[in-house]
Amino acid sequence: MKVSLIVAMDLDRGIGRNNQLLWHLPDDMQFFRETTMGHIVVMGRKNYESIPERFRPLPGRENVVLTRNADYDAPGCKVFHSLEACLEHYRNEDDRTIFIIGGGEIYKEAWKDGRVSELFVTMVNDRFHADTYFPNVNIEDWKSERLFTHAPDEKHIAGFEVVRYARQPYLQN
Repeated sequence: MKVSLIVAMDLDRGIGRNNQLLWHLPDDMQFFRETTMGHIVVMGRKNYESIPERFRPLPGRENVVLTRNADYDAPGCKVFHSLEACLEHYRNEDDRTIFIIGGGEIYKEAWKDGRVSELFVTMVNDRFHADTYFPNVNIEDWKSERLFTHAPDEKHIAGFEVVRYARQPYLQN
């Protein structure tokens, strides 16, 4: 089982405000789509509900929603009531990566258990006054690889760079 986190954050580690994305970055959304396609995406209920209905569940991926609400229904998704139960369900998954895609509490919980082997970070080069943040994590001993950078333009409100962090031995060149 391989567990990865994928996140876009601003310079203050902000990831959202009022349960919404802070920016529209089409090329980063394309990177997210291509990276997670064919894999398992795990998200909290609020994150799931923030996705416009016409895009739910995210196509081409197995969608998992985490919620404490025992009666919660997310059509086309698997629902688990804890991250631990979710990861136990996928413990023998060898073909697909489990991508933790947010929100803030889910990121924090996933990081705590030490199972994360890879982290994809889109660092947006601006500050957006978020109310939800990516946790402050220690990746000093991890290998990093800059995947690409993007300057602001007519379609992108801010420039950004995408970096992949990996624990040994997962980084392959």
